[in-house]
Amino acid sequence: MIHEQRLVDQLSILPVERFEGEVFRTTSVSADPTAPSISGGRWAPPQDTASEVSVLYTSLKRDGAIAEVVAYLLQLTPLPRMRTLKISRLGVSTAKTLRLARASFENFGIDMTRYGERDYARTQQIGAAIAFLELDGLIAPSARWPCDNLMIFSANHSLNERLELIGHEEFVWREWAQAHGFMT
Repeated sequence: MIHEQRLVDQLSILPVERFEGEVFRTTSVSADPTAPSISGGRWAPPQDTASEVSVLYTSLKRDGAIAEVVAYLLQLTPLPRMRTLKISRLGVSTAKTLRLARASFENFGIDMTRYGERDYARTQQIGAAIAFLELDGLIAPSARWPCDNLMIFSANHSLNERLELIGHEEFVWREWAQAHGFMT
């Protein structure tokens, strides 16, 4: 994938940080919560493009991880019949993580008025450039919950860094969605 030089230059001068802590990931009950997404998403182009970016999407807040998946499920027709999902707590560390605040989004061509929509073209370009720069993490605001999410770029995440399951619980996703105003 050819990256926009101006974008790569902008990202390459930003400070990076180490991250160590606990994050949350929502999956189906049988899925491995440490397996990255290979089908694309907000910060990763789909695998069928020229870019091969796999990302482990996590949230710094439990409800933030749930909100991301519930918002996706609610857009499906018909609504999925599955009743339960799994929320996992992971212990993770990253060596070179970039933090993007909402205030900096405009500088990168992200329209905050449309950030909650599923038009991922610009954020996928940013994610691909982050992977190209060999960073292993991105902390950015959630589009669905008032918290930050941590995206781990799997190809750049060293085996020496932490990525382990601490615990998990199952929950009924429709009950959570109703209790938190995602559906009536």
